[in-house]
Amino acid sequence: MVYASRDLFHKKPFGAVAAGEGVTFTLTPPRAAAWWRVFLCISAEFSKLGCEFEMDWRGFSGEDEVYSFELDTSELLGPVWYWFRCERLDGRVGFYDNPANLEGGACAYNEGYPRSYQLTVTHAEPNPVPKWYGRGVTYHIFPDRFCRGDTTEAPPLETMPGERWVHEDWYECPAFLPDEKGEVRNRDFFGGNIAGVREKLPYIASLGAGTIYFSPIFEAASNHRYDTASYGRVDPLFGTEAEFSALCKEASALGMRVILDGVFNHTGFDSEYFNGKGFYPGLGAYQSKDSPYYDWFSWQEWPHKYESWWGIYTLPQVNESHPGYLDYIVRGKDSVVRRWLRAGASGWRLDVADELPDAFIEELCGAVREEMADAVVIGEVWEDASNKISYSERRKYLLGKELDGVMNYPFRDSLLNFILGGNARDFRVSMETLREHYPRDIYHCLMNALGTHDTPRILTVLGASPDEWGGSKERRADAFLPTERRVLAIKRLKLATAVLFTFPGSPCVYYGDEAGLEGFEDPFNRRCYPWGREDTELLDWYRLLGKTRNDYEVLQSGSIKYLRAEDGLLVYERFSTDGDKVLVCLNRGDFSCTVTAEGFRETLHDIFTGDKLEPQDGMVTVCVEPMSVKVLV
Repeated sequence: MVYASRDLFHKKPFGAVAAGEGVTFTLTPPRAAAWWRVFLCISAEFSKLGCEFEMDWRGFSGEDEVYSFELDTSELLGPVWYWFRCERLDGRVGFYDNPANLEGGACAYNEGYPRSYQLTVTHAEPNPVPKWYGRGVTYHIFPDRFCRGDTTEAPPLETMPGERWVHEDWYECPAFLPDEKGEVRNRDFFGGNIAGVREKLPYIASLGAGTIYFSPIFEAASNHRYDTASYGRVDPLFGTEAEFSALCKEASALGMRVILDGVFNHTGFDSEYFNGKGFYPGLGAYQSKDSPYYDWFSWQEWPHKYESWWGIYTLPQVNESHPGYLDYIVRGKDSVVRRWLRAGASGWRLDVADELPDAFIEELCGAVREEMADAVVIGEVWEDASNKISYSERRKYLLGKELDGVMNYPFRDSLLNFILGGNARDFRVSMETLREHYPRDIYHCLMNALGTHDTPRILTVLGASPDEWGGSKERRADAFLPTERRVLAIKRLKLATAVLFTFPGSPCVYYGDEAGLEGFEDPFNRRCYPWGREDTELLDWYRLLGKTRNDYEVLQSGSIKYLRAEDGLLVYERFSTDGDKVLVCLNRGDFSCTVTAEGFRETLHDIFTGDKLEPQDGMVTVCVEPMSVKVLV
């Protein structure tokens, strides 16, 4: 092997480094190639630096030459792109570079344009990442659809923004047809509320949850509440600030924290800031240029033409750099992000983080940490967040001054691709690429999920046939899996959740997935939790996985090592420095597989069956049946 970026012989230390930390690169090209000189080439866009360093010749190793160089990263920041250039005496040039998707970050020889590796360099003294979040289970609640609890009578609907109506039947399909103007307005509510969440806190705790993550809870015209009407009030249909604080205290007594969804890129058309329909008594930006909020928004032609999120007129976009908006959301003593932490929250998830400027995110994270030292900030980013380009700008999310973690959609995509027939090798390569690019603490603070409010229900994804995804929305509204395909989907879900709960990062459960909810796209993926109609076998499976996650420290903070990843077989272990190990063996194929692993001294048992396995001279041999998984502790 000439070079492999994940091999400590070739690159040390592994993965991301802090500025000032030395990185040693070692290249071992074949002697027969007759290279005269070898260079490490780097390009660091944040540092505006591009240069070459001649590597030192260290002698021979068998049929290979050995070249090495220690890179000083003191003046570097962000993704640093690198490759190796080689020269012969006759002037010919070749490159050892990164073709991507090779095991271990192996290189390839190339005489054309070099393809770079990525070295992530963070700030020399990055903000410490809170340890608590990535250790435990996150339970994601879409507030209107979780539970409608007993409460004092809510204010009349006409006192709330939006022309709302409430379903009488909790189990009814959400409204999805456009109105007479051709708009899907999301004005139907089911009345899920804080009282209901408080009643179900013991249930949430029984899943092993350490964190409750709420989609937006603030006053808004729509049922999804991503069109914030007031950042200062809990939506009155959901409850009150006092109830929210009580919920946070009761959750804390059960070992759980609460994080909120911060929608800071845009507000609602029906909001006290924009006030497009004149619902609020004060002057909104839509009504008057004298409004204190007028300069929060960007106007092409006031009042009807303004910038909005993805061109959706009901979501007017704000200027996050405006001093008044910054004071209101971030800087002020009673700013939105500070105030709700004082009310009981322990962190924020930032909606559409790609739409928020880096400077805004950095300042927000600083304010959050100043208010609560161990509060967490997770960003909604759908790709590799270490090298993300948004609006033609390379983002700085993970460099130590901004996010503590992101939503790990690459995990979801790669795992589902594998479970649905892909090669386990591709899952390993994808996940090891992220682990190499992300700082370790951030990799262990990711929000790993199989489903969210933005994706179809995981059972539907794992069970629906290709033809069921097409056709009209009416067809999908009441489309549920036939028995045979549901049985298959549950088998697949059990495999996927075994990985979810044993992987680095916080396993995030979207409410109702554990109970067997199905549903295609929005709003069918946002049906109400099926109280009294749960799939109890699946629910028990989730509870066992949650308990296992909490019972074994190595699953919360240990490192990961892949033993096998080929075709339908995925085998890895989580291990700690003190010798603790958990072995995960997953076979989604059609034939039994035998797995051998070493380094085990104590009796292992399968958490699902209770079967015991005795090591022989430190070795264990595991037979994994088709479409099954073993978690050996």
